[in-house]
Amino acid sequence: MSLLADRLTLWFGGKSNAAEALPVRLGQPAWQGGAGRPVRLSGIDQPLIWVAVALLAWGLVMVYSASIAMPDNPKFSRYLHSHFLLRHVFSLTVAFVLALIAFQVPVQTWEKAAPWLFVASLVLLIVVLIPFVGKGVNGARRWIALGVMNFQPSELAKFAVLLYAADYMVRKMEVKEHFFRAVLPMGVAVAVVGLLLLAEPDMGAFLVIAVIAMGILFLGGVNARMFFLIASILLVAFVLMIALSDWRRERIFAYLNPWDEKHALGKGYQLSHALIAVGRGQIFGVGLGGSVEKLHWLPEAHTDFLLAVIGEEFGLVGVLTVIGLFLWMVRRIMHIGRQAIAMDRVFAGLVAQGVGIWIGFQAFINMGVNLGALPTKGLTLPLMSYGGSAILMNLLALAVVLRIDFENRQMMQGGRA
Repeated sequence: MSLLADRLTLWFGGKSNAAEALPVRLGQPAWQGGAGRPVRLSGIDQPLIWVAVALLAWGLVMVYSASIAMPDNPKFSRYLHSHFLLRHVFSLTVAFVLALIAFQVPVQTWEKAAPWLFVASLVLLIVVLIPFVGKGVNGARRWIALGVMNFQPSELAKFAVLLYAADYMVRKMEVKEHFFRAVLPMGVAVAVVGLLLLAEPDMGAFLVIAVIAMGILFLGGVNARMFFLIASILLVAFVLMIALSDWRRERIFAYLNPWDEKHALGKGYQLSHALIAVGRGQIFGVGLGGSVEKLHWLPEAHTDFLLAVIGEEFGLVGVLTVIGLFLWMVRRIMHIGRQAIAMDRVFAGLVAQGVGIWIGFQAFINMGVNLGALPTKGLTLPLMSYGGSAILMNLLALAVVLRIDFENRQMMQGGRA
């Protein structure tokens, strides 16, 4: 009877006891403004989809703008001017198809598959290190050639660790106060992934994965003392990685003074030209297609330094718009996760919030590098930069978030997820 009373109270615009108990607002009143008919919840979060589409479309335009002059370089002379555009369109098409398929998969199935996906990602991280199997570029062996596209196992590892960490916290919920029973096994799993990534080497991906795992542990309710202990261990580990590597130390020194003669043509070359690009853009930019830095001055303009080209062509207004879109997206994804947790769907909630941490942190690092606030790191701008594997896994993760939101809405309407 109490459930029926709550339903009737909600139907006529009031607040039920059940609604007041939830820490998030689950939707609008069923009747609004005396319109005479109930407001139905849409099946999917359309604003989130449109923000994602806006970032993807803008990214597509900017990838073409940043790469159109690359065939003028003898290194890329055999390519068409639309080479990277066409490959990016192909990656987007494949990603959309797989995202539509992923949306059909219930969250419960993802929970069951989480350990197996984690194992599969470990296997691929090992396979990519095998000579003549993994493809090396600029001294890094990070890709597996699939003919039509190159696949980067570290992108799958981000998604797999996210699912595994969420599943792990749900399974260890009863013992999360005990370090050796709850946290240490997860730490070992992340450490194994980290060692494989550092062998490629890909410290940027390891940093993102470590932050995803730490974020899910924190949101899952791990004891604060244990959380800060693990964070301290990770911080010391990253400091040691930098201190014991000559070329990583050089990157730090170049970041501190990219204009120094020693660094300007070395480790500080990308950063200095990214700053020049952003400086040329001023407030409103030089206009779409008007970038000078993309004309063989700024390396990786279509991947890691796409935001610098946006800053040059669209100015401060363009950069702030990109930042605003990402802030809104991350906030919305975290809200979906909170809704799921409020309805006792802990795994789904932690997965959604993990995706928010992933996209938000990687975008923050990429923007910081492009704007000279952080040392140079090989991380792309989610949803916008050129890169088939990254686009594929970003859209797959968003599809899972939309599925979580879809199941949330089903439960709000009295159905089952």
